[in-house]
Amino acid sequence: MLNWNDIAYNFSVDFNATINIVRFCYRENVSKLALLGGDKVRKTKFPLYTPIGKEEFEEIKEVFRSNIFSRFLGCWHEDFFGGPQVGSLEKEWAEFFGVEHAVAVNSATSALYCAVGAIGTEPFDEIIVSPYTMCASATAPLVYNAIPVFADVKENYFCLDVSFIEKKITDRTKAIIVVDIFGQLYNAGAINALARKHNLKIIEDCAQAPYARYEDRFTGTLGDIGIFSLNYHKHIHCGEGGILVTNDSALANKLRLIRNHAEAVMEAKGETDLVNMVGFNYRMTEMEVAIARCQLKKIPKLVEERRKNIRYLEEELAKIPCLTMPKVRDGAEHVYYAHALKFDERTAGIHRNKFVEAMKAELMPMELRETEEIKVSSGYVKPLYLQPMFQRQIAYGSKGFPWSASGRKYDYSRGSCPVAEDLHFNFLITHEYMRPGMTKSDLDDIVAAFVKVLEHIDEIR
Repeated sequence: MLNWNDIAYNFSVDFNATINIVRFCYRENVSKLALLGGDKVRKTKFPLYTPIGKEEFEEIKEVFRSNIFSRFLGCWHEDFFGGPQVGSLEKEWAEFFGVEHAVAVNSATSALYCAVGAIGTEPFDEIIVSPYTMCASATAPLVYNAIPVFADVKENYFCLDVSFIEKKITDRTKAIIVVDIFGQLYNAGAINALARKHNLKIIEDCAQAPYARYEDRFTGTLGDIGIFSLNYHKHIHCGEGGILVTNDSALANKLRLIRNHAEAVMEAKGETDLVNMVGFNYRMTEMEVAIARCQLKKIPKLVEERRKNIRYLEEELAKIPCLTMPKVRDGAEHVYYAHALKFDERTAGIHRNKFVEAMKAELMPMELRETEEIKVSSGYVKPLYLQPMFQRQIAYGSKGFPWSASGRKYDYSRGSCPVAEDLHFNFLITHEYMRPGMTKSDLDDIVAAFVKVLEHIDEIR
């Protein structure tokens, strides 16, 4: 459960006095709540977030002129590793992040599957995962018939909590998949030390945190294998895509084999280690890669704009006593894929869900993302072990494999990760209205929506 002594704001502050101060700044937005029939704070859509520009268009034209849209061959040949764009991106990515090897694939999900296979995962091995992230981080072990074991998250940082990880380690534990959630880094110092103690591999899913740093190292480079996403709603993107990075040449070799029909080339390539060498087709096209090469150059500027927007938002939102701003881990930098706020129901006198419902009514969607509705959420994703797959423990076939054949019982019941559950069902608010392209006026509308709902909170209690 949440430890309310950790809440940053001093709740002895007079709530009404604080609201009056903020009301003065945003007095134009104190009309009847939109949820109850009043006017919205925001009447137009928020600007499209797109880092794609003329540079990418010019690179795409070069691909068309070359007439090479893919050059992967699923046999042992010089083109087994892909075309010229793939080779250039991998070289540039490795240099940018300061690693020995980068491997381009068609998605971060594919990258996770490659990584779990490359570390030599055996059936019924256990891999410790986060319950509070996109589902691929938790289902990747199942691809190799291993068992996902959920550890709880740290209350104020939302990443895996090292104390919970240690409790989950058994004689079958093979690895830890850490997730840099919302742009926040995992506790690299403590978790890496724990992994070394138990001879475990660390796969770092930094899909939401590219260009963040821990001390003098980038995300993705902190574990044995790092995974980046180039999906369309990430910091940078090429529509779909993923990148793996590692300093281990043997792992890099396996990643490249799994990416491209490993079993078809083992004999011709002279490989003798057949473990997990059932390959897939996880290859990127030359067009996607050409866009990604341009995007890589833009990431410092795009990240700094996110941070600038967050600084402005938090200066205003910190005045609101029922909200607690996200912490940033010591020695780390945050890159804000999403803005995660903690909501205090006791101070507001209303449940978080009702507050968010009223907030959403005041706002508008983003351009070209209208089908996703308003990008303010109660929590993030329901803790993954509560999904039907884990509740019924059925993945392959109807008999409950791999759980049924593992020889052990696994408990995914409600209450397994109480911090993640508390955050999701009661206290966490996430929003994405801090992306590059948002103006000061756009950001003011976000603040005004928070303030307006608090102004009229008695009407919805």
